[in-house]
Amino acid sequence: MTTTNDTKATRAPARALGGTEPRARFRDLVTAEWIKLRSLRSTWIAYAATALAVIALNVGTAYDTSSHWAEQNQEEADFIRNGIPLQDAFTVNASMIMMLALGALGAVMILVEYGTGMIRTTFAAVPARRSVLAAKAVVLTMTATAFGAFVASTSFVLTQAVLNGKGVGVPISHPGALRLVLASALLAPVSALVGLALGTVLRHTAATMTASVLLLFMLPIALSDDRHWQATLGHATPYRAWLKLAETGHTPSPFPWTTTGAWTVYALWAIAAAALAITSVHRRDQLSRRHHPQSPRQLPGPRIPGRPDSRSTRRTDRLASSERPRVASRAGTVAAASRS
Repeated sequence: MTTTNDTKATRAPARALGGTEPRARFRDLVTAEWIKLRSLRSTWIAYAATALAVIALNVGTAYDTSSHWAEQNQEEADFIRNGIPLQDAFTVNASMIMMLALGALGAVMILVEYGTGMIRTTFAAVPARRSVLAAKAVVLTMTATAFGAFVASTSFVLTQAVLNGKGVGVPISHPGALRLVLASALLAPVSALVGLALGTVLRHTAATMTASVLLLFMLPIALSDDRHWQATLGHATPYRAWLKLAETGHTPSPFPWTTTGAWTVYALWAIAAAALAITSVHRRDQLSRRHHPQSPRQLPGPRIPGRPDSRSTRRTDRLASSERPRVASRAGTVAAASRS
């Protein structure tokens, strides 16, 4: 009886070692991606530098408005009614900086793994590539959303504190203030997901950064509101959506649109970018293997003790074959000499 139990006990670890490993849970993948992101010091330095630049630009604009208050030549009520406090809370230049910086940071999250070759180790450990990219998208979305919320809320609080020195600051309950903070905060994850999608598709740093600038910044600026198709295409960009959500009054436009449409643009860009990043990593590798099949090659491996090296064996065979005629001629000479 004891022997049977011991046999079962020794077979159980053998089956555990020889069996297949359990499939990684999505929560484990998210944790692993968070550890990767947290371990990169340069990423947090870039986030801190971006936050400092955006907040400093907004506060500096509010301070400039406050210091030149005497030149405004308007009453406090008119100043607030015109929406200038909200314009200083998060400026257009600050939105451009955050949009471009977060697009670059989103791209770097995947490009750094392709550049160092770490992505091969990741896919070797977890062959489910879509799950890996989905985990990256989740971690990036959470990080960028927290970053955007911090920057937007801090900018609003500090700028309104500066403007309150002249009695023209507004609270968060002011019409349009909460919408401005939310729109500015959510601009960060949308831009970051776009960068992640471009990095996954292009897999080249220079090409990804160029495409990010063209798509997020140059395209909405180049499009005009005078023509219908250009206005429609411009309304479908994240930057124009942020301008609509940050609008403090009614701006006349030949082709107006609504804030609901702007929120829809935010959602569609985030969903489309995440879906592109998740699906392209699998499809592109399939196409690459289909068009560029790798022929198996026998590469020289390490020298194994106790086993003859194939290269030295071939060299010995060549030497032996070259020595056979000489040996035969010597044997014939000796035989002739002995007969004589």
